[in-house]
Amino acid sequence: MKKIIFFLSIVVFSCSTNKEGNNEVNLYSQRHYSVDELQYKNFTEKTGIKVNVVKANADELIERLKNEGENSPADLFVTVDAGKLYNARQSGVLQQIPANAINENIRRDILDTDNYWAPITYRSRIIVYSNERVQKSELSTYEDLANPKWKKRLLVRSSSNAYNQALMSSIVANLGSEATENWSSGVVANFARDPKGSDRDQVKAIAAGQGDLAIVNSYYIGLLLASEKDEEIEAGNSVSVFFPNQGTDDRGSHINISALGLTNNSPNRENAIKLIEYLTSEEAQKVYVNNSYEYPANSLVQPSDIVKGWGEFKIDKLNLNALGEYRPEAIRIFDKTGWK
Repeated sequence: MKKIIFFLSIVVFSCSTNKEGNNEVNLYSQRHYSVDELQYKNFTEKTGIKVNVVKANADELIERLKNEGENSPADLFVTVDAGKLYNARQSGVLQQIPANAINENIRRDILDTDNYWAPITYRSRIIVYSNERVQKSELSTYEDLANPKWKKRLLVRSSSNAYNQALMSSIVANLGSEATENWSSGVVANFARDPKGSDRDQVKAIAAGQGDLAIVNSYYIGLLLASEKDEEIEAGNSVSVFFPNQGTDDRGSHINISALGLTNNSPNRENAIKLIEYLTSEEAQKVYVNNSYEYPANSLVQPSDIVKGWGEFKIDKLNLNALGEYRPEAIRIFDKTGWK
């Protein structure tokens, strides 16, 4: 993986705004990846429009947008979870994006049908398994992770993590609350240890023999394999990737997105739309896939060679807004079943 070296100023915006716009665009972003800084640098070089970024977690940024109201300097809300975009829309801080601002080649099955956000990448929440202690033939579905055969073998991060909350929301949407509650109880019974750490840490724990399989986001395996650290490369090579629920009549693997929402009071709306157009273009999408190992939202762009090596998979076609709609029920189930 090529090292990206440069600096991006993180700017604290003034509360005063110029509704006629300046030669800049202001982002409130949950994303923390170096590839984003490269994208913004490239965009500025192409357009002369300066990109200013404030970073915080998504809930904090939504609350800030609500409190700032029409005085907000933010043009775009950037997040890594469709559920947070749903919350932002429900909070009244987003406006619809003009349909022609989103590249026509963006996959239809990951778009917001109401145009309140534009996807830039997606990933699957997959199962990874020990090459030494698990056979691929033993794996099948998310539902099977509750099977007692995995007792004291399953690794996963905490229930407070948005990626797990999105997965649980998708299961509630697909199976209903009662079945999901039973599933979660079975999964908790199979934990190899109390949930802790990041997705990378789950893979490292498999490599260290602390568990045999884990639930992680797909791109973390790409990042491990492309790392400059021997320990991370070894961890990545100690596991294989499995996409659950791929049967002919099954729903497909759960996915989530990174996406842009146009703020309701954007003072630099024209520049924000230009950034949306750029980030969904083939040029920018290639930068994403070759640096973050996410899947491209633009259907004309291929995944990186590492990701392509895992093969194609069927995605769950659930409306991604359901990942926000069912989030309160997902959190209730986490709490009731003891998923820490």
